Amino acid sequence: MAKTKSIFRCSECRYEVAKWVGKCPDCGAWGTVDEVAGSAATAASPVGRKAMLPSTAAAPISHIDSKVTKARPTGVDELDRVLGGGIVPGSVVLLSGEPGVGKSTLLLEVAHRWATQRDEKSLYVTAEESAGQVRLRADRTNAVHERVYLAAESDLSIVLGHVEQVRPTLLVVDSVQTMLVPEVDGTIGGVTQVRAVAAALTSLAKASGIAVLLVGHVTKDGNVAGPRTLEHLVDVVLQFEGDKNSTLRMVRGIKNRFGSSDEVGCFELHDDGISCVTDPSGLFLHHRTDSVSGTAVTVAMDGKRPLVAEVQGLTVHTEIPNPRRAVSGLDYNRVAMVLAVLQSRGRVFLGKHDVYAATVGGMRLLEPAADLAVALAIASAERDQALPVGWVILGEVGLAGEVRRVTGLERRLTEAERLGFTTALVPPGLARTKSGMKIHEVSDVKSAIRLAGLRRQRTAATETAPDF
Repeated sequence: MAKTKSIFRCSECRYEVAKWVGKCPDCGAWGTVDEVAGSAATAASPVGRKAMLPSTAAAPISHIDSKVTKARPTGVDELDRVLGGGIVPGSVVLLSGEPGVGKSTLLLEVAHRWATQRDEKSLYVTAEESAGQVRLRADRTNAVHERVYLAAESDLSIVLGHVEQVRPTLLVVDSVQTMLVPEVDGTIGGVTQVRAVAAALTSLAKASGIAVLLVGHVTKDGNVAGPRTLEHLVDVVLQFEGDKNSTLRMVRGIKNRFGSSDEVGCFELHDDGISCVTDPSGLFLHHRTDSVSGTAVTVAMDGKRPLVAEVQGLTVHTEIPNPRRAVSGLDYNRVAMVLAVLQSRGRVFLGKHDVYAATVGGMRLLEPAADLAVALAIASAERDQALPVGWVILGEVGLAGEVRRVTGLERRLTEAERLGFTTALVPPGLARTKSGMKIHEVSDVKSAIRLAGLRRQRTAATETAPDF
């Protein structure tokens, strides 16, 4: 018999070393090297392994029942949208997000809707709060129901005992980093413990058909805390985002084995719970009866969802040598590039002006499709002339001043038309559709400024180019 020895393997990249180290020599991750038992003969080559009779024979893929993975709606429409129709029985969903963003509130609402809309039980397990704290939240959000069971436990063995007693069809664990497997060495929240908890709950879900929802903590970089294998073990990974200064919350699909992973769901967090926002475009527009200078409307694509957004620009004359450039909700580097293109290609001189650019409603607009809207908003502010009412502006701006095509143009125009916009300023090459909007195609920034009617009102004799 071959001599048994211990080896040390990184849980991130599977790199093996002869002794324990704190930092993986291959991928550079800290705290991911764990001891595993191995054999000198079998570790080098799989040749010579004895074949074993499988417990379940392999079957033709055409004989597999696809109804087993049919999604069941949770009752929260925006979450079902991201999940691809609902939760699949026996699946494991990981929901990650910053502290205080509303993860526990959302999942408590899911447990309540699950028990309300069908004659089934849901079990909510919390290891971060007491049962009394969760009951107070349930009272405030009106999530109290006889078929919603609550347990405040951190020992996974006791949690499994609760599952056997209650026999729920939905299990919520808040959170995976605070659960403990007594038989496994390591501290709570450590790499070894998190991996063991996730593996045990995944096995429970696959064996019993219970849908499992896990809450995951995130690091300061926004990534899920714990080993990378945690995201590989689960079936769905969702990211819950939100600004503490805004009530708007977004759930994005990062990984989904049962549907598309580029969907986004919109929610609004308030004192009495969380509610779905089925039409979020209105949150990112400042509703007014007339147009003012320095504003332009565009359509952003958040995953597969088109969102109409308003871009605002403001220019203020200054005498300081280095004018101020302030950006909110936009990519600072792209705004700086647009300002340079306006100066060089569009003849909009901003060398003696402070420039401010922002979005409305706390929206983050980082895609290049908003370049032309940013350019016209700033040009409108510099010349103190408003863009025509009912215009929507789409296009990426290049350094040569050209306007480039963007993805999903048809879907963007359909959403703008639905909200009542009548005219679109788009890049050239758009195939004519049955849309009732009036389409203007522009090839460069200068022609877009001219078409928008932004006439020059001041000379450029004393203007100098800004230092970006």
